[in-house]
Amino acid sequence: MTVTAVAKAKRPASPATSGSTRPALLLDWYDRHRRRLPWRPPAGVRPDPYRVWLSEIMLQQTGVKTVGPYFEKFLARWPDVAALGSASQDDVLRMWAGLGYYSRARNLHACAVAVLRDHGGVFPDTEEGLRKLPGVGPYTAAAIGAIAFDIRTMPVDGNIERVVSRLYAVEEPLPQAKPRIGELAATLLSPPRAVDNNSRAGDSAQALMDLGSSICTPKKPACSLCPLNADCVALMRGDQETFPRKAPKKTGALRRGAAFIVTRGNELLVRTRAEKGLLGGMTEVPGSEWLAGQDDKVSLQQAPALKGVTRWHRKAGVVTHVFTHFPLELAIYTAEVAARTRAPEGMRWVPVATLANEALPNVMRKAIAHGLDL
Repeated sequence: MTVTAVAKAKRPASPATSGSTRPALLLDWYDRHRRRLPWRPPAGVRPDPYRVWLSEIMLQQTGVKTVGPYFEKFLARWPDVAALGSASQDDVLRMWAGLGYYSRARNLHACAVAVLRDHGGVFPDTEEGLRKLPGVGPYTAAAIGAIAFDIRTMPVDGNIERVVSRLYAVEEPLPQAKPRIGELAATLLSPPRAVDNNSRAGDSAQALMDLGSSICTPKKPACSLCPLNADCVALMRGDQETFPRKAPKKTGALRRGAAFIVTRGNELLVRTRAEKGLLGGMTEVPGSEWLAGQDDKVSLQQAPALKGVTRWHRKAGVVTHVFTHFPLELAIYTAEVAARTRAPEGMRWVPVATLANEALPNVMRKAIAHGLDL
């Protein structure tokens, strides 16, 4: 790289195109290449706030490909916020099972109830009003506000963080860089049109999201196809794949425990987890605590007290699962009991054939499959 090029790369305030041109370039690219998504209406059609909100909650910590089928299922079952707000939390949790991060499902239901109860089934059309809803934080409020109500605000997700950090070569690592990236991302909002005062704020945000998803990808970005490549400082420096800078990730200590698979003929012993906390309100098989350094002997002492069970069979291997803050290993123990054995207090028998209707998180589905050789 020449001395002139190096000097230019250090001056992100002197781009090849003016700041006012970038939003237009971005929208022109979006109009030609926008993704087709189940929650995104055709160009020119006003987005439904319910669909925008539902998709944004589901997309928290979860990819588009995974969310798509769940979004379709929810929409078929509960086509509007009034229908969802009238449902039971248990039904919502059962429909959510497998999508992970189950506090989102509880907040989803609580939010629908609040919109129905406090707002007559109509979502607030301001960021401030949206942020007062259960489960709606600053990012989600900005996303709903921009996409559904054309509020001139820029939600910043992981894709937008990547695009902006490369475009301006933001050296500060995440998460400390979030405020700065947010300020820079806001400069990419298109100005309101003189004809109808429509700012296309939602399109600007979705254009950046699509750009990060399809062009400005984490590895091997297709920079030659990017509408903003003439401005990209990281591209000029040749180190675009190193952005965004990230602080070292802290990994929680491995936790160990046991899951107890008890069958009574064609029925399985289960219970419901406490409402608050990890996997709150979900269905599980009885199990021990999940603790770092816990051995099998200690875990086995926490087995449910069942008449007729004198010995637990330890299945070979362990079930592994990774939560956001820690990895988990579960030893699996099995037992069979007589036909009339009562379930311990707080537990219940459910037919194995109906387990698909239970709100089982993925870790429990793994444990059951391992214990029943499914």
